Amino acid sequence: MSQTKTLTTASGAPVADNQNSRSAGPRGPLLLDDFHLIEKLAHFNRENIPERRVHAKGSGAYGTFTVTRDITEYTSAKLFEAVGKQTPTFLRFSTVGGERGSADTERDPRGFALKFYTEEGNWDIVGNNTPVFFIRDPLKFPDFIHTQKRLPQSNLKSAQMMWDFWSHSPEALHQVTILFSDRGIPDGYRHMHGFGSHTYSLLNAKGERHWVKWHYKTRQGIKNLAPADAARLAGTDPDYAQRDLFEAIERADFPKWRVCIQIMTEAQAAAHYENPFDVTKTWSQKEFPLIEVGELELNRNPLNYFAEVEQAAFGPSNMVPGVGLSPDRMLQGRVFAYADAHRYRIGTNHQHLPVNAPRSPVNTYQRDGSMAFGSNGGAAPNYEPNSYVDAPKQAPRYAEPALQLSGAADRFDHREDTDYYSHAGALFRLMSDEQKHLLVSNICAAMSGVSSDVVDRQLQHFFKADPAYGEAIAKALNVQINEV
Repeated sequence: MSQTKTLTTASGAPVADNQNSRSAGPRGPLLLDDFHLIEKLAHFNRENIPERRVHAKGSGAYGTFTVTRDITEYTSAKLFEAVGKQTPTFLRFSTVGGERGSADTERDPRGFALKFYTEEGNWDIVGNNTPVFFIRDPLKFPDFIHTQKRLPQSNLKSAQMMWDFWSHSPEALHQVTILFSDRGIPDGYRHMHGFGSHTYSLLNAKGERHWVKWHYKTRQGIKNLAPADAARLAGTDPDYAQRDLFEAIERADFPKWRVCIQIMTEAQAAAHYENPFDVTKTWSQKEFPLIEVGELELNRNPLNYFAEVEQAAFGPSNMVPGVGLSPDRMLQGRVFAYADAHRYRIGTNHQHLPVNAPRSPVNTYQRDGSMAFGSNGGAAPNYEPNSYVDAPKQAPRYAEPALQLSGAADRFDHREDTDYYSHAGALFRLMSDEQKHLLVSNICAAMSGVSSDVVDRQLQHFFKADPAYGEAIAKALNVQINEV
């Protein structure tokens, strides 16, 4: 028979009574020296950390990545060094615009953030369930996210500010078309694709760089929710996607994704007819076909949501030798913003938390700060260069090859590339009649109550993508085409 564990305070002292506060007599006031009461109340007051500004509502699970194809011609990263090699992973799904208490079935992109615990450190690919995004320049990111949140006065969501921003930002049309298509509300997290979305890079042992797009193709098949079903679930089971993922893993129905890449050489990128670093556009799969490189499987649920999902910290700044970034402007903005958000939200030592800690040795000169776990470096020096033989030293062999840059430093207008419409139009023409009807219906419902000037401005974008696209929406909104 196992011995009952003794309840203790956070400092390890045994608790004799966890039912009654100390008081001056049975009916008297409570005493300040009841340290157990004070500790419980003080800790409870601090149990909520700030929620993520975006991607606040999420679910996560552990798994493995298994290499299925040799890509050492493109990358020297050790996790790809042999077919069959496995690397532990953690994947967090999320909705983007809603708060922590929002419904899993909102029309919204879904975050797809993947952490690889490699032998050379942690590598994060932070993407979505869409291959593109609404904007090109991180300077506009706070403005865009404000439109997805709440009005300052009423604290209500506003279709007016959302469509007003989009109507002034035609580069958003490609992502808007995806968002209001049948794939705008995935049926849980298991039945959707994931994408790195941005252009990243791979670096091989010869010092050669290739640009890369990451794709995760669900092996469960694509499933989406009709708007009526999504609305019903939002009221009856707002944690629908969380429940579906957790219960599937618990019953050993492990979800899997086929991991693929698109590859572009630096020479091809320099000569490409479109900017390959523009996250509002995709690469043609005819020109740059998908190459399967591995399989991702989720096979273990977290034991504690707060510790392992809410405190999980992802950032594209987490890289390992053999992988890298790109001149993608939005990606470069996220390199700073994500790590800085974690420092604000969960502390400067967030990398020490178990879910974020590398499985490989860590040797830094960083010290102190809130929640500095372990020995905090002990007696070792906290500066470099130094005279100590056994202190960490830089390793030039891991340096990336130089990236050729040119041009005068200035604020260049990212809207000089005015092809906002070809990708959205091509996507519209790929849709079946049923998908087009649903797209138009979803957009019209979302534009309810939007002012006529914004509607007219947005309709011009739809027309320029494809006349049939604009005509269908104008007709559904009872807007005369000659007015537009």
